Amino acid sequence: MNTTATAVSPLTTQDAETLVDAARRAAEAAGVTVAITVLDAGGHLLAFRRDDRAVLIAGETSTRKAFTALQLNTPTADLVDAVQPGGLFHTLPTALDRPLLFIAGGVPVHRDGRLIGAIGVGGGAPAEDHGFATAAVEALA
Repeated sequence: MNTTATAVSPLTTQDAETLVDAARRAAEAAGVTVAITVLDAGGHLLAFRRDDRAVLIAGETSTRKAFTALQLNTPTADLVDAVQPGGLFHTLPTALDRPLLFIAGGVPVHRDGRLIGAIGVGGGAPAEDHGFATAAVEALA
């Protein structure tokens, strides 16, 4: 039996800065003010940025979007229908340390096929936030 594990480098603070910068640039190009949160694989905050003009709740929103994407290892945009009545997660309990948020804008970050963290963007329309987060993950690749 082979017990050798393949090491995957974790999400670093440099990676987190790259994610934040890419999401910030995408949002600024669209004229949208946002908050951006990057979490590592354990759900720990690695980076956070909130535009001065972004509403305060955007920070909590971006964090909860990142947390949801991390916990379910799925972009939050793909989960919106699942929480509607009759959806797969309609009765999903939220007894975690922070409630899940099923609004587009959270995207998991993978390296070598493994989950290493997540980014959440809040402040724009859900589709915009999803685009900003996706652009950031693509910039990291």
